[in-house]
Amino acid sequence: MVFAEIELNLQFTILENMLTPESDKKLFLLDAFALIYRAYFAFAKNPRVNSKGQNTSAAFGFTNVLIDILNKEKPTHIAVVFDPPGGATNRNVDFADYKAHREEMPEDIRSMIEPIKQVIKAFRIPIYMAEGYEADDLIGTMAKMAEKEGFKTYMMTPDKDFGQLVSENIFIYKPGRGGDPAVIMGVKEVCEKFEVENPLQVIDILGLWGDAADNIPGIPGVGEKTAKKLIADYGSMEGVFENVEDLKGKMKENVINFKEQGLMSKLLATIILDAPVEFSAEELKTEEVDRDAILEIFTDLEFRNLAKRVIGEEIVVTSAGVNENGQLDLFGTQSLVDVQQAQPTSGVKTIATEKASYHLVNLPEERKALLTKLLKEKSVCFDTETTDINALHADLVGMSFSYKEREAYYVAVPKDKKEIQAIVDEFKPFFEHKSIEKIAHNMKYDIQVLHRYGVQFAGPLFDTMIAHYLIQPESKQGMDFLAEYYLNYTPVSIETLIGKKGKGQGNMGDLQPEAISDYACEDADITFQLKQLFAPQIEKDHLKSLFYDMEMPLVSVLAEMEEEGVAIDIPHLEAYSKQLAEETEGLEKRIKELAGMDFNVDSPKQLGDVLFEHMKISSKAKKTKTGQYATSEDILQQHKNDHEIIPCILDYRQMKKLKSTYVDPLPTMKDPVDGRVHTSYMQTVTATGRLSSNNPNLQNIPIRSERGKEIRRAFIARSKDFQLMSADYSQIELRIIAALADDTNMIQAFKDKVDIHRATAAKVFHVELDDVTKDQRSAAKAVNFGIIYGQSAFGLSQNLGISRTEAKQIIDSYFAQYSTIKTYMDNAVKDARENGYVETIMQRRRYLPDINSANAVVRGFAERNAVNAPIQGSAADIVKLAMVAVDKAMKKAKVKSKMILQVHDELVFDVHNDEQEVMKKLVKEAMENAIQLVVPMEVEMELANNWLDAH
Repeated sequence: MVFAEIELNLQFTILENMLTPESDKKLFLLDAFALIYRAYFAFAKNPRVNSKGQNTSAAFGFTNVLIDILNKEKPTHIAVVFDPPGGATNRNVDFADYKAHREEMPEDIRSMIEPIKQVIKAFRIPIYMAEGYEADDLIGTMAKMAEKEGFKTYMMTPDKDFGQLVSENIFIYKPGRGGDPAVIMGVKEVCEKFEVENPLQVIDILGLWGDAADNIPGIPGVGEKTAKKLIADYGSMEGVFENVEDLKGKMKENVINFKEQGLMSKLLATIILDAPVEFSAEELKTEEVDRDAILEIFTDLEFRNLAKRVIGEEIVVTSAGVNENGQLDLFGTQSLVDVQQAQPTSGVKTIATEKASYHLVNLPEERKALLTKLLKEKSVCFDTETTDINALHADLVGMSFSYKEREAYYVAVPKDKKEIQAIVDEFKPFFEHKSIEKIAHNMKYDIQVLHRYGVQFAGPLFDTMIAHYLIQPESKQGMDFLAEYYLNYTPVSIETLIGKKGKGQGNMGDLQPEAISDYACEDADITFQLKQLFAPQIEKDHLKSLFYDMEMPLVSVLAEMEEEGVAIDIPHLEAYSKQLAEETEGLEKRIKELAGMDFNVDSPKQLGDVLFEHMKISSKAKKTKTGQYATSEDILQQHKNDHEIIPCILDYRQMKKLKSTYVDPLPTMKDPVDGRVHTSYMQTVTATGRLSSNNPNLQNIPIRSERGKEIRRAFIARSKDFQLMSADYSQIELRIIAALADDTNMIQAFKDKVDIHRATAAKVFHVELDDVTKDQRSAAKAVNFGIIYGQSAFGLSQNLGISRTEAKQIIDSYFAQYSTIKTYMDNAVKDARENGYVETIMQRRRYLPDINSANAVVRGFAERNAVNAPIQGSAADIVKLAMVAVDKAMKKAKVKSKMILQVHDELVFDVHNDEQEVMKKLVKEAMENAIQLVVPMEVEMELANNWLDAH
């Protein structure tokens, strides 16, 4: 019903537009490539990839924008305008270097151009393009023609060049980002932005200033600010040349010497208004979409949700594939028949189409018969239905089991806690059986729920979520998603049972067993089927040990750590919150005093205006795409020596963030039952293999600043009988890069237990170890860590406050002394190009589909990952192995102490006072011997009443 309404509304909108009066004629002209590139790079960090391995980011983003425009802006007329193939235009004839520096179009954009055109045609929107003319020229020509026909025209583009075209009836329409509304610029807005009296003067400003994006040179020495001033003073570029004698020094010299270049730049910046294009209002009219064409192209691109939005129909997506290495993934080209019996693709399967054998188990004799069956199986999938998504407080509603495809059983439990416990006790022989493999999706949750009822799991475990994470680390891992892609099956949505998310949503405890049974059985059945697909892939050499020796044992370790939680000192946090509030208030007053005016320090726009307009602290101020001055932390760091107000602002922001992100929220996260904070660790989020944490996010607690460190003081031992112990790997990533590169100098320094940064400084600066200065050690430390992240000479110069030349000399000297590290980096990129992935020490893979991209920006990102992913991933692997080893050693020793936190390369323990020496020895041995490398691992540990003092 909802989808039908959406379809009807869209069609009504289009019909309404067709009947709009002349005075309300509204034309949208879309700059195709500007929007396509924008869409593509918006998904750069998390690209959308369909089951055929196509990166559909550009097409998805563009289509989203198109739908939003039709629904929200309701244009009566619309067109999409493309640049011609090959990009050669009249401007290249006039100036050969025009746009010559631009990177080649990324393959993932090029491959989507034709599908995007098919999408446009399916919406029955005309496409315009003319050989030798840019899209700008066609849009400009059509906009001016439309103005004469009584249209209001919106040029949809982020390109500043279009400012010259704006009039009372022609506007720039910049689509919003990240949920922000669109920005519409008319005459007033353009004139304010460019500080001109007439939009046509934008051409003069661009001619003087130049345009790096298009390789328009402008006049050397004339930036945005100077160009605006010159045009304000003299009206036009020609006016500047006529009054050149008024100018002084180098500026006068450049204007004289580069007059012809300036005039050429103005010509290049001028949008042509007589391009060979006909204006046909009839052809531009918004029409009803072509349903069949929409269905066909959206099915091909796998735009499920967009199909529902536009035509209200489900689309069918075929099964995933197996790549050339025999790896099951979302990017394969072969059918699953090579791994498992192929699934039919004539329609999406559901619980209604499959006629599965699902059974509700209510009676004691039925439970007994089921348990007898379970105990005879080698492998069984189970799932729990509960009252809460927080496993630590969730009451059991029922348990489902499956050991055969399309067959499952749901064991309902009553609400009485004693009766629940009695039924769980009946099934303990299954859960605690040492030979039966237990399968689940997101098993940690189910383990924690059943821990509350005294179940101690034994035997092999198989988590389908973790299995798929190892197979495809950058894919989605939800069961519903995997079912749709691998089994062509759409599971029943939980919202159909308990309602949509929000305050009104119920829970499973509100429902009768009969209402839950099929849903619960389906979960177990589908998970069992997914396990049959994933298990053969996990047997691959590069996955088997990762899964069975590291990730699966870690599930139980993390479950117990989350259950333990950590105590927090609420009075300390409350006092610290007051202190920060007072310091923030004082700093705010100081900032306003230094500025010499009252303003909202928290407003980026007001702050930018104060710093760069009122105080004029720098002539090199950068602006954001919305036209306001950039005041982000990295920008302000660049100006910290320009005026004493900048360090005050940085301090002010840091204190506000600490207070709002950690100091004030942490007390609210205290568990109402045990009074401790219980973070949630996630194994399937990061591409590198590192654990992530949530509520609170412990990985992001700042440790570099003194104020940030103070937050750690709030994490305390659970009682007077315990102390916190921090065990931290010393320089783990440097040890790993030394091992991976097999660098003799660095390996020996670690073996000799020499300060690695001092040793590096001695090598790089050619001095004796004892003669290394503090600055030399700092520089060496910056290079040691920067190398991992592909730091450039510019980055190092910014970091150390030295010239780029000095920074380059340091890096060159570093690689001269540690040549094997340079060789390792080069080989890592080379291997990635050949294989399409890199591996950690434990063979965890990071796939890099952009490593051979022709686009330097995209390729460079992949190349940096090729170098640092094996290092970061190996560190993550070692920490995980250490956690498993420490847990095993603690259980063997039967200690009262508990492992409670993991943050980066550090483990934190609640250590009983009677076990301090035992725990120090046990933890150090387990962590340092978790893996054997040519470089020894070293662990530093401290005991104290709080985390800060223990670190």
